[in-house]
Amino acid sequence: MKTINSKRKPTTIELFAGAGGLALGVEKAGFDTIGLIEIDKDASDTLRKNRPKWHVINDDIANISCLDLREYFGLKKGDLDLLSGGAPCQSFSYAGKRLGLEDARGTLFYHYAKFLEQLQPKMFLFENVRGLLSHDKGRTYKTIIDIFENTGYTIQKKVLNAWDFGVAQKRERLITIGVRNDLVDQIHFSFPKPHSYKPVLRDILLDCPESEGTPYSDYKRKIFELVPPGGYWRDIPEDIAKEYMKSCWYMEGGRTGILRRLSLDEPSLTVLTSPSQKQTDRCHPLEARPFTIRENARCQSFPDEWQFCGSIGSQYKQVGNAVPVNLAFDIATKIRESLEVLE
Repeated sequence: MKTINSKRKPTTIELFAGAGGLALGVEKAGFDTIGLIEIDKDASDTLRKNRPKWHVINDDIANISCLDLREYFGLKKGDLDLLSGGAPCQSFSYAGKRLGLEDARGTLFYHYAKFLEQLQPKMFLFENVRGLLSHDKGRTYKTIIDIFENTGYTIQKKVLNAWDFGVAQKRERLITIGVRNDLVDQIHFSFPKPHSYKPVLRDILLDCPESEGTPYSDYKRKIFELVPPGGYWRDIPEDIAKEYMKSCWYMEGGRTGILRRLSLDEPSLTVLTSPSQKQTDRCHPLEARPFTIRENARCQSFPDEWQFCGSIGSQYKQVGNAVPVNLAFDIATKIRESLEVLE
């Protein structure tokens, strides 16, 4: 993975930083990370362990967004090059037809918007799940866009699949990019183009270092031994599948996530926050077990040297919640290229 070199490293602050997938990709694109906010202690420890020089703030963002942020970070208004991060989506109130910042009060997005309002960075990156587009019949995302525009930004959005950008995983993310209105004639952002090659599990699993993981119960392991790579519950004897699935057997739909075993010749399905969930199994292609923490991290394109802190359950959660590093890198590279006209 190349890293862009230039005279001056543009600055970035990240909110809801998690275990650092987005921050690492942004750093690799040539940004100087001057602050990261993350409420979870284990995730904050992960950030500090891997990047001791990063200014990691382990606190509730509500305790920070109410401060004078320019003074807190030692910035002048408009000095910051990039604000990045993604807040969990929550419904908004709809007090009036003109939706503003106060309509977002009580949501985590409100604090992202407060940072944007105070710091007025040249650009911002707001990432979220694709489902945000349809959340509350589309009204949640419309409110978010209204607030971004009222704060002084011109918006572009696109759903990107990590599999198109050097990540061996099908994972769609809604990427929203903002350019400050006074810079729209100078900054021209375009989303990255998909790579010609899309990696599969064969590319990342066969030489993966050993790491901790949570095994299946003996009962579940023996059933998974009957499932062929690329198969699921329909590929084993009906009586065994019916006993395992219980009430799920009578549900409508394909239920293709139940007893799902991946193949080396396909990408991972979206990495989740737990190694084993009945309706969303992701069994290892060659062994009857879930992926280990390091295997999941590889599916998220974390480098092997990136270490995770906390319990096994916490590490699984951190990896599952992360933005794939390679996807973040490609997006941040395009942002960096857009900003270079100002240098």
